[in-house]
Amino acid sequence: MAGQHGPEGWRAAMTRALYGPGGFYLEQAPAAHFRTSVHASPLFARAVVELLRRVDAALGEPGELALVDVGAGRGELLTGVLAAAPPELAGRLRPFAVEVADRPAGLDPRVVWCARPPTGTVGLLFANEWLDNVPLEVVETDRAGVARRVLVAADGAERLGPPVAGAEAAWLRRWWPLSGRPGERAEIGLPRDAAWADAVGSVAGGLAVAVDYAHLRADRPAAGTLTGYRGGRPVAPVPDGARDLTAHVALDACAAAGAAVVAAGGDPAGVGNAGGARVVSQRAALRALGVRGERPPLALAHTDPAGYLRALGAAGAAAELTDPAGLGGFGWLLQPVGVPDPLAD
Repeated sequence: MAGQHGPEGWRAAMTRALYGPGGFYLEQAPAAHFRTSVHASPLFARAVVELLRRVDAALGEPGELALVDVGAGRGELLTGVLAAAPPELAGRLRPFAVEVADRPAGLDPRVVWCARPPTGTVGLLFANEWLDNVPLEVVETDRAGVARRVLVAADGAERLGPPVAGAEAAWLRRWWPLSGRPGERAEIGLPRDAAWADAVGSVAGGLAVAVDYAHLRADRPAAGTLTGYRGGRPVAPVPDGARDLTAHVALDACAAAGAAVVAAGGDPAGVGNAGGARVVSQRAALRALGVRGERPPLALAHTDPAGYLRALGAAGAAAELTDPAGLGGFGWLLQPVGVPDPLAD
């Protein structure tokens, strides 16, 4: 793929490198290049089961309960959820995997494989590390303090392009205001806002959740966050199709876009007041779902040594998932649709 294209905006370059012919998500095995919470421990899938249980109760236990996994990879999360769900929940569960790659061999036949979220679902839409791979434009301020689009060649070399204008400039003013210092960078999240609004709009009732690397308006990184991953290590962002390309997500902007969709749709499921969207840390979300990471009492080692070792292993996995300096620092955007927030105190 390298060498075939001249300088272009990062959105077009990312789209081609990630999802075009020979692109990363069509040709590579993503799990070989980076590790998500799903891969870190089965506790993550069990937490999603608990979240499903709460959504189910908030919906009044509908006859069929959807679980829509957006950016499903090879179906790892759905596989874990189906294995961990109790029979009374699993029997009503309708799992959907939303992914651009082909369906992997051996996946549970109950999983419906699709390219877009199905419309009118009632249940839980869960997007784990999806929005960070939605392509977007990168901008940088020039020596005069003017925000200009960053153009990138196939080998990763960059130069500044035209000034930002129109809707992109308006988004920057609202969500990522720049100081005007030369060299300051930002990533324009409009495509992520639109993608999230589309996902939320597919839910007739229940909860939509986006889990991702994130930042909020009060603490945007002055150098931006665009990077690459290859073989489990961060590498330079080069749009060559051989590495993942990712940028952290302005989840507060996505929340506003999703809230607008919910407000415009009223209460389509007829199940009560939706409440507002909010962003919490993964640590807070998982702890609310019972993933805590406390070490088991030492006395258990004497009465039940095998049980103690199992509990100790689970505590270590929980600690990794909730570590505020690691996976626990991810953001969870919770977007209720027609139900109260299932994670509210």
